[in-house]
Amino acid sequence: MEGLASFRSLPCFTCRPKRSISATGPNSLSLPSSAIVRAQQVAMGSESEPVKDELKIKEWEVGMFHNEVAAAQGIKIRRRPPTGPPKHYVGPFEFRLENEGNTPRNILEEIIWHKDTEVARWREKKPLHSLLKDLQKAPPVRDFVGALRAANERTGLPGLIAEVKKASPSRGVLREDFDPVEIAQAYESGGAACLSVLADEKYFQGSYENMAAIRNAGVQCPLLCKEFIVDAWQIYYARSKGADAILLIAAVLPDLDIGYMIKICKKLKMATLVEVHDEKEMDRVLGIEGVEFIGINNRNLETFEVDTSNTKKLLEGKRGEVIRERDIIVVGESGLFNPDDIAYVQKAGVKAILVGESIVKQSDPKKGIAQLFGRDISV
Repeated sequence: MEGLASFRSLPCFTCRPKRSISATGPNSLSLPSSAIVRAQQVAMGSESEPVKDELKIKEWEVGMFHNEVAAAQGIKIRRRPPTGPPKHYVGPFEFRLENEGNTPRNILEEIIWHKDTEVARWREKKPLHSLLKDLQKAPPVRDFVGALRAANERTGLPGLIAEVKKASPSRGVLREDFDPVEIAQAYESGGAACLSVLADEKYFQGSYENMAAIRNAGVQCPLLCKEFIVDAWQIYYARSKGADAILLIAAVLPDLDIGYMIKICKKLKMATLVEVHDEKEMDRVLGIEGVEFIGINNRNLETFEVDTSNTKKLLEGKRGEVIRERDIIVVGESGLFNPDDIAYVQKAGVKAILVGESIVKQSDPKKGIAQLFGRDISV
């Protein structure tokens, strides 16, 4: 069943397999089939207690294989804080615990550590087999990418993904009088092609229920679930709440996970926005089969400084040629506050932009959109 072989990794170890990891390509890896079968048993609620104990060991071991791939791809975000293997572990890995302590290196890593634990709790409360039943009642999927292309053709400007966002870790609360439905309706009236809805509660004061409320209120703009995806379970949950697209962050997910989750989204008819921050991540993502929609975040993950020239840099030369040849839609993210910013990233090659702070803080978000573009883009 789709989504059952995505395991959380333990990137806090320097580990060397005693046996080789078989691979058919640079991003391939051979996972123990027994671990996947047992994971399926757990998801379906059919495993015995001994199998549960063995699964803990197998999941940890799969995490080590997963970790080898992540490290090779230059992924710096550790999925969990440093911890040891299951008790009495005997297996193919030699390892040593890094002397780094349990302090996250940056805010993204802190969020991912929390999200990993949070999703584990959610999965226990609502196993995948139960979640799949909810999909039957979900509203139809709408064409997210198609809406952006149509807006670009209609206005001659990048299609707008307007973000329904109450707060952020760096800026705090952006809007005290936050009503997600009213804001979404104002965005739609102002000409937004699509909406991005923050689902993270702890750090952004968002929720999946905000997304469901917007969808149920009759807003026609397709919805992106803005969440920190670490497990395929979250994709199914977002779809059950009315999402038409999801976000995958290349700084967090190895290529194998990104490719696998894209396949899940295609089966669900959802769009997948894959976010990159630098040249290495862009090169990785362009090498993953099925990528059709890429976001360039202009915010440095380590310093949190914003530089819109990052968009231009990542779209120059061969990369830009590949993107144009494949007709990939590129979204500009972060640091976009006025018409000059929009013109700059559009000239660099973006066909869409994702903007939150500069419009959600406006007393009238509809006017905020007009100010952002320098003119009224409403229909």
